Amino acid sequence: MMKLTLKRTDFFYELPEDLIAQVPLKQREKSKLMVLDKESGDVKHTVFENIIDYLNEGDCLVLNNTRVLPARIFGKRKETGGAVEFLLLTRLEGDKWETLVKPGRKAKIGDIIEFGEGLLEAQVVDIKEDGIRIVEFKYEGIFEEILDKLGEMPLPPYIKEKLQDKERYQTVYSKKEGSAAAPTAGLHFTQELMDAIRKKGVKIVYITLHVGLGTFRPVKEDDLSDHKMHSEYYEIDQDTADIINMTKQNGNKVIAVGTTSTRTLESVCDDDGQVVSKRGWTDIFIYPGYKFRVIDALITNFHLPESTLIMLISALTTREIILNAYEIAVRERYRFFSFGDAMLII
Repeated sequence: MMKLTLKRTDFFYELPEDLIAQVPLKQREKSKLMVLDKESGDVKHTVFENIIDYLNEGDCLVLNNTRVLPARIFGKRKETGGAVEFLLLTRLEGDKWETLVKPGRKAKIGDIIEFGEGLLEAQVVDIKEDGIRIVEFKYEGIFEEILDKLGEMPLPPYIKEKLQDKERYQTVYSKKEGSAAAPTAGLHFTQELMDAIRKKGVKIVYITLHVGLGTFRPVKEDDLSDHKMHSEYYEIDQDTADIINMTKQNGNKVIAVGTTSTRTLESVCDDDGQVVSKRGWTDIFIYPGYKFRVIDALITNFHLPESTLIMLISALTTREIILNAYEIAVRERYRFFSFGDAMLII
């Protein structure tokens, strides 16, 4: 990738706070959809359920089937009864997890924290340089079932409203648990819409990338080339790789649903753009100057100013085209971020 002298501030835009969506729409597919021509910058306005009009027979839609863990749990120190909040980040091995703890000073090595009147117990076994705690859980039964009973969805910090239905922060096709945040571009799909897309002759395939909370971390470095991306676990099977490769060979489009699907596909291809079956960790950072090898189009939500996500979508077109589209979105009062409206860059 050629080195550019892009600055973090090159991706800033003004966003009125009242445009940050606090709750999901009652009907997933009724969100607004902005269709952006990545070459000309032309913009069209429609509704998400009309996405099918922009997909053609032989195209391939790639979705991330990760499922969000109800990873925010509230407990108390066994010794003192002091309140402690855990946010589970990454499962390491067995019952050991990387965890954000608030307040951190109440979680020293050896401390034991109880959740749900002893239904779940955690011991702090290590503290990393960045303050993240490594904890080991003890329980009887199935961990995921206990977590589902005790935990809350780890909604992004800009959402202040309480989520009434946990499933509204899951895609309808979510399957593999492990994310600390939802792949939000997929929240607009319903099973009915997906059935209609299949009937049109569009292939739908799934990859997995477990979204980490690093997705919400701001870029702190002024020079983008100095920014270090967080790592996230992904996997893609052979059947999915074969279908994507065949789509490309036939001259049809590969449309990624979300930046997570995009990062996975661009991480698992060779120099010729051939996708291979793989699993591992990716810290790929995509910003203008990057040459896409797999995806042709992208379905995405509207992202935070100066975030790695707005930088990624700018790489698919240009920074100027994206910032102009965002200006239009603000003017047209689109809803922004996780529970907000969608954009198709094609």
